[in-house]
Amino acid sequence: MRRLLIATCLLCFAAAHAESLMDRVESHYADSDGVKIHYVTMGEGPLVVLVHGFPDFWYSWRHQMPALAENYRVAALDLRAFNESDAPEGQENYDMTLLVSDVLAVIRAEGAEKATVIGHDWGGAIAWFTAMNAPEVVERLVILNLPHPANLARELANNPEQQAASEYARMFQMEGAHALVTVDMLAGMPSGGDEDALALYKEALGKSSMEGMLHYYKQNYPKPPYEESAIPFPKVQAPVLQLHGLDDPALLPGGLDGTWNWLDNTLTLVTIPGASHWPHHDKPDLVTETILSWLERN
Repeated sequence: MRRLLIATCLLCFAAAHAESLMDRVESHYADSDGVKIHYVTMGEGPLVVLVHGFPDFWYSWRHQMPALAENYRVAALDLRAFNESDAPEGQENYDMTLLVSDVLAVIRAEGAEKATVIGHDWGGAIAWFTAMNAPEVVERLVILNLPHPANLARELANNPEQQAASEYARMFQMEGAHALVTVDMLAGMPSGGDEDALALYKEALGKSSMEGMLHYYKQNYPKPPYEESAIPFPKVQAPVLQLHGLDDPALLPGGLDGTWNWLDNTLTLVTIPGASHWPHHDKPDLVTETILSWLERN
């Protein structure tokens, strides 16, 4: 019965989404040490912060936000250099410590002491580091298609298939690579064939800084020769839900092995056959229902 109710609600949310999510959210800006971070909100209740990846913007969470907003205050941010957020010059301004600070700035701007943090791709990496470095703030952690950083380093050091899958990052790390990347090249990836979403992505990426977006890779993505990480990562204190589309060509499922070694709390791992790097787009109802059910229990 409960699953039927959830399914019915999801259909209602999908219909409401047709009214245009853009008209239903409120825009805000958080100050992250002088960098303006744009985010949108909807709903009331405990705070849930949504952190998108590359090449994306807050609209990445279009399928999840209406359902979450029924019981939570949802804040979906634009990462620095993306869409309406500031794009400071200089690779050093995209260090992971500063990206974590942007998430914390949004939580502060919302007047909350704690939040559930949900991240995908680069947003997943930022979410991992936020949970490790600010455990008092992250109440629950949800990760989509981004292995724990220690696991990714391990796979890059030891798994030739993951090394090959990560070759795309080498192009992004080249000097002047931003001049070779266009809006049309990127917008189709997260839009998932949805023509309305494609138009919104072209608009958002047109406002974004290509150079700033690629600084994420230059500053934070491992480079050859690959080595297993020597960083003594703090163990995550929050309960973790990890969802992974098994058809992801860039982040292979071997990176999921041993995630529990980096946690001091429970891990719920959900692998999704038939879903790509964007499981929240490919299997939106499954992902949304899984997150809602997990949040109820944790």
